[in-house]
Amino acid sequence: MTTFQHATVNGLKLFYREAGSKASPTIVLLHGFPSSSHMFRDLIPQLAKHFHVIAPDYIGFGYSDAPPAESFEYTFDNLAAHVEELLFGVLSLKKFSIYVQDYGAPIGYRIASKHQDAIEGIVVQNGNAYVEGIGAAFDPMKPFWVSRTAETEKPVRELLKKETTIFQYTHGTKDPSHISPDSYTVDQLFLDRPGNDAIQLNLLHNYQSNLARYDGWHEFFRSKQPKTLIVWGKNDPFFTVAGAQAYLRDIPNAQLHLLDTGHFALEDSSEFIAQKIVTFFA
Repeated sequence: MTTFQHATVNGLKLFYREAGSKASPTIVLLHGFPSSSHMFRDLIPQLAKHFHVIAPDYIGFGYSDAPPAESFEYTFDNLAAHVEELLFGVLSLKKFSIYVQDYGAPIGYRIASKHQDAIEGIVVQNGNAYVEGIGAAFDPMKPFWVSRTAETEKPVRELLKKETTIFQYTHGTKDPSHISPDSYTVDQLFLDRPGNDAIQLNLLHNYQSNLARYDGWHEFFRSKQPKTLIVWGKNDPFFTVAGAQAYLRDIPNAQLHLLDTGHFALEDSSEFIAQKIVTFFA
């Protein structure tokens, strides 16, 4: 049975979902943009029979605290530091696997590369770590990365609109009627909070910092050869199939499954993904 908890991390409340026996191997589920641990609502009960499951909301997301952008530095380094403190400081985890999707990849890989001996395995679901994985949907962001102005910010603000959130969930799926409207409705509810646009724009601008870390993450992959399962929605406009296949250069024994769906593959493929995780880590 899933429990819903808050922990105080560096003076801020960080929300997380927990399920399964603490005697089981732990898996940490790291969500993407613009979602929260809510994206794992169907996966958690399926994994809880076999794993101790932890799924946090980052600062600024979901039910965690969201201090104003003026008073908190919204960077991937900072989000990762708060998750790291939750896992090692509050929960005293020693060993665990990570499931990374979208923003979960740069957050998870920061933690994994710093605590390499703690990582028992990685599940990658549309979580990028390679330049060739950056899809065409990132094109509007590139001028914003080079020079942040009111003009370059305009197309990036489109990512915060309801229509774009729905697009992220439905694009590339075989049957949009299988996508619960709860998914994008809950995400948009949080996106539309007063001041949240500044938070998200700061993170979208800081996303470029992740690309500079790719070489270091590749070195971690090559040196540690973590047990890696890749389950990838192949119709994702943000992260390409080439980005999924690139993992095999550094982790040749990784298992790759390309799914006929989009960016949020769990919405219509959670049973398949759960089965692969359980079998792969059995």
